[in-house]
Amino acid sequence: MLSRRNVRVKVMQVLYAVNRDKELASKSANTYYQKSINQSYQLYLINLLQLHKVAEYSKEDAGFRLSKHLPTDEDKIFSPKLFENQIIQMITQSEGFHKLAKKDKLHLFLDKDITKKLYKEFSKTEQYKEYINNQACELEDHRKVLLDLYKSMTKNDLFNEIIDDRFVSWQEDKSLVIGAIKKTLKDSNLNLDFYEPHLPDKETVEEFGADLLYKVNHFDDELVELIEPNLKNWEMDRVATLDMILIKMALCELMHFETIPTKVTINEFVEISKIYSTPKSKEFINGILDKLMKILQDDGKIKKVGRGLLD
Repeated sequence: MLSRRNVRVKVMQVLYAVNRDKELASKSANTYYQKSINQSYQLYLINLLQLHKVAEYSKEDAGFRLSKHLPTDEDKIFSPKLFENQIIQMITQSEGFHKLAKKDKLHLFLDKDITKKLYKEFSKTEQYKEYINNQACELEDHRKVLLDLYKSMTKNDLFNEIIDDRFVSWQEDKSLVIGAIKKTLKDSNLNLDFYEPHLPDKETVEEFGADLLYKVNHFDDELVELIEPNLKNWEMDRVATLDMILIKMALCELMHFETIPTKVTINEFVEISKIYSTPKSKEFINGILDKLMKILQDDGKIKKVGRGLLD
């Protein structure tokens, strides 16, 4: 679920926190980083768990409709197929998924009143009414209505407020999580282990992210010695904190990650700066990195493995 760019952003955020709080030692910074990674996956789990609960509420809706003294024609054809379809039932039957959710006590974050409100809001939509009226639903019909339901959920202000209050990284990870949920629902080979492909990848999270965090901290003095003489018309204390962090991270990638092309590294950190730093940061970071990369190449400090990685 987490790409290298996602991990770079999380490392950047941890380094910024360390900069603001000098008592955060390297070991504590790594703990903070791991917590941030885990929280992203928890957001995936809780979004899927909430979707499951909203779908499950259709059973209560069915019971209510049946108990009416004078049910409408709509009530008579209603069925809780939003819950009973094979996609939601796969989630229901996945012991591994519910074990992970239970381990992190994610059920405690769900509120029955919120679940009811999310269901009631969606039940008024044309998409849901068409789905209920379709007496010959196929797998694609179930998949489409669940995607519509999830879209409705993520647009709900109350849902967003609650997730935002309990998970500080929600706004940061929202597009990432939404993409993962959509991928899960669209998976034509959905099985009981559907959640596993979205688990934090060891190579990306540990061998890349945790190592990058360690190296930026460990080589901080050397990085400053390299950067400072090449800040034309700038002094270290005048450079935006976030810009300096991004430059240090990029330099570590250039020097210590042999399989990442130099062009990829520079492009990635310039793109990150566009989102998280000042309007002028992209030009500044691109110029400094281009200059420092040439110095490092001349000094033989950039060694890449594979054809074209120095381009």
